This record gives sequence, structure tokens and C-alpha cells, in this order.
Amino acid sequence: MDYITILLSSVVGIFIGIIIMVVLSKMELNKNKREAELVIKEATSKADTIVKQSVLDGRTQVHELKINAEKEIKLVKDEITEKENLLYRREDNLNFRDETLIQKEAQVDKKKTQLSDKLTMLEEKEKELETKIDVQVVELERIASMSSSDAKNELFEIAKQRMEKEVIGYIKDREEEAKSTADEKARNIIALSIQRLSQEESVDRTVSVVHLPSDEMKGRIIGREGRNIKAIEQATGVDLNIDDTPEVIELSCFDPIRREVARIALETLVKDGRIQPGRIEEVVNRVKNDMNNQIMKAGEDAIFKLGIGKMDREIVKLVGRLKYRYSYGQNALQHSTEVANLTGMMAAELGLNQALAKRAGLLHDIGKSVDYEVDGSHVDLGYRICKKHGEDEVILNAIQSHHGDVEAKFLISNLVYAADTLSAARPGARHEAMQNYINRLEDLESLVKSFDGVDSTYAIQAGREVRVMVKPDCIDDLKAVKLARDIKDRIEAEMTYPGQIKVTVIRETRANEVAK
Repeated sequence: MDYITILLSSVVGIFIGIIIMVVLSKMELNKNKREAELVIKEATSKADTIVKQSVLDGRTQVHELKINAEKEIKLVKDEITEKENLLYRREDNLNFRDETLIQKEAQVDKKKTQLSDKLTMLEEKEKELETKIDVQVVELERIASMSSSDAKNELFEIAKQRMEKEVIGYIKDREEEAKSTADEKARNIIALSIQRLSQEESVDRTVSVVHLPSDEMKGRIIGREGRNIKAIEQATGVDLNIDDTPEVIELSCFDPIRREVARIALETLVKDGRIQPGRIEEVVNRVKNDMNNQIMKAGEDAIFKLGIGKMDREIVKLVGRLKYRYSYGQNALQHSTEVANLTGMMAAELGLNQALAKRAGLLHDIGKSVDYEVDGSHVDLGYRICKKHGEDEVILNAIQSHHGDVEAKFLISNLVYAADTLSAARPGARHEAMQNYINRLEDLESLVKSFDGVDSTYAIQAGREVRVMVKPDCIDDLKAVKLARDIKDRIEAEMTYPGQIKVTVIRETRANEVAK
């Protein structure tokens, strides 16, 4: 009974709870509905406000755009109006020019007609004059008993003789005038440069012999069945001449660097005493390495002392190789350094680029470092080497022109030519074999004697001057000047000589009488 009551109470309670929940849910739903209606109402109100504001903003923008458009239209109209006015003005100008051109054309046509009439009149007068001239020429030929062509030739011959004398006289006057001003200045510059360059005279000579402590050493150098001497010659590329001369071995090779390597290696072997093929190869290789280092150091030292800046390492090496190259007994590196100093000093006196002048002086004989290995003159080889390494055009021209092969285009090129002559011609700088010296003097005298009007020639001052005695009845004073120049040109073109040669033409007239 109690269980039933409890169950019924629970069911009633559940039912009542469900009813309460339904009521509460309905109340909540009504509340939400009212809130939704309020939200919708607010949204509608805001939307209306936004729409109204947008319409207002749109109208404002349209108004502003309209105003701006009207302004732009006005500017365009003003611009069009201005261009129209400009076109009108140009049209007026063109019309004015057209009228002016029409008037000028009329004037030109008028002048053409006048000129045509004048030309016709001149042609008639020219024909009339030609007729009169022909008549006069015939009359002159009759009076002079000479044709017009003969008279013309005679006049030309007279004019030629007069002009030749005047030209020679003019050249002589100009040369004397130039010498009076240029010689003194050039002499001062050269003297100052030589005075500042306190260079010692060249004392180095090509070494071609090795002295031995005893003749017994010759046998050790030759070795059993000539193995040692063959090994030396093969390793160095130098021929050894072992003759009856006591305690001396001669080295023969066209390459001075190979000869120097062989000399040092042979002296080292002689001092060491161990002379065998293996030892020979070892010493020669070591000497070659040392020689390469010495060559590079010699080039670097020369460039550093001159202060001419950075230079390609291959050219530095070629400069160092000049230390072992000789010309008439003069060391090529010492000669090039001397030329560089002289050129730099003269360039400084003239206000030129001193560093560039020194560089040109140092490299002017660079071709001599390879001329015994490569075919060609040292001038062409030096030009190709320096051009390959991008040297300045002034340096290239100085190399080509320092022997007169090419015209000197720059003042520095002339300075290099002068410095090269000074360095080669100074006392003690060069020497040559006696027979070569005699042959050169004979060739010089024979060349000068080949000129017409030359009586006798004398080469004096070791071949640095040639005096020419001429026949006074064949060569007058003016022709003597021309003869000296012609001899100078022939010597430069046909002879090879160190330094320079002075040409002196002497003309003497003697009147003799005998008292009886």
C-alpha cells in the first residue's frame, strides 16, 4: 500500500515537473521571440539609417565628381582654345614666309638671268682674249726664234735652279736659327741629366772561361769515356771546349743565361770535387732554380730603384734576364737602367711624366732578353712583348723609334732615343773587336766616297765623325749643306754603328800664283 502511494506520488511529481518545464520553456520562447523582434527592429532601423546615409554620401560624391568633371572640361577647352590660337599664329607666319619665299624666288630668278647674261658676255670676251693671246704668242715666237714649249722649259729650268738655291739657303738659315736656340737648351738639359746621373762605367764582360785549380781536374770533368762532360753538356745546353790551354775550360753557347748556369755549376762541381752524372744533374738543377730567383730579384731591384710602379711579373722577369745580356760588351740591364734615369731626368726638366719616361727607358731594349731564343729584331720583339702586356702607347712608340725604324710620335720617344745614344756613346760603355772596328771605318769611308763631288774622306774620333773634302768647282756652299744631309741619311739607312756619327763637309777654294 505504501509502495503504491510512493509510486503514485512520484508519477504525479514527474508529471507536475513536466508541466512546469513546458510552461518555463514556453515563457523562455516568448522572451526570445520578443528579443528577436527587438533585434530585427533595431537592425531594420540601422539599415534604413545606413541606406539613407549611403544615398546622401552618393549624392555628395556625385556632386563632387560633377564639379571636378566640369573643371577638367574647362581646362581641356582652355587648352584646345590655346592650341587653336597657336595654330592660327603659325598659319599666319607660314603665310608670311610663303610670301617672302615667293619674293626671294623672283629675285633669284632675276639674278640667274643677269648671271647668265654675264657668263655669256665673259665667254665671248674669253674667246676674244684667247684669239689675241694666240696672235701674241705667234708674234713672240717669231721675234724670239723659239717655240712656246722651249721658252716654257727654259723658264722652268731657271725657276728650278733659283728655287733649289733658295730652298737650300732657307733650310740652312732655319737650321742655324733652330740650333742657336735649341742646342743650348738641349745641351743644358742633357748636361744636367748626365751630371745628376753618377753612373759607373760598365766593367762587366761576358764570362766564357772557367779557371781550374790544376790540369788534373780536366780529366775528372771529362770522366770515364766522356760520361761527365756529356752529362754537363746535356744538362746545361752548353758546349765545353777542353784544349791544351792550362787550367782553363772554355764555355760556348749563344744563350748567355745557359752559359752562366754552366759556369756556376762547373765552378761548384770543381770546388765540391764530386763530379759524376747524378751529382752533375743535381747541381745544374739547383743552379737553374737559383738563377731564376736571381733573375726575378734583379728585375724587381731595377724597377724598385727607378720607382716606376707595378709591372707585370713576366716583364719583370724579362728585365732581370737583361743582366746576362751584353751588347758590344755593355751590360744590357745596366744600359737600360741608365737610359731610364737619363730619360726621367730630361722629362722632369721638360715638365713631362717622369715615371712614364723612366718606364719607356727601361723597356726600350726589353726585346734583347729573348732575341737569342726567338727570331726577329729586338725592336720588334720588345714591341710585341709590351703590347701583349698592355703597356702605354708612348712606351710602344719609344721601343719602335729608338733606332729610327719608326717615326717618334711623342716627345718621350725622342728623349729615349737621345738617352740611348748617350748611354751607348759615353767613354768606356762599349767595345768591339779590332777587325770589326776597322771594317766599320772602311765601310763608312767607302759609303761617303760614293757621292759625286767628293774628293777624299777621313773617319776620325773612333768612327764617330767623318770629314768630307769636296771638289770646290763641283760643290758650292749651298750644295755642301745638302750633301751633308744626304750623307747622313745614307749612313742611317745602310750602316749599323753604336752611338752617333757626325758628318762634316769641308769646301776650300785656293788661288795660286807663282812669282818669277
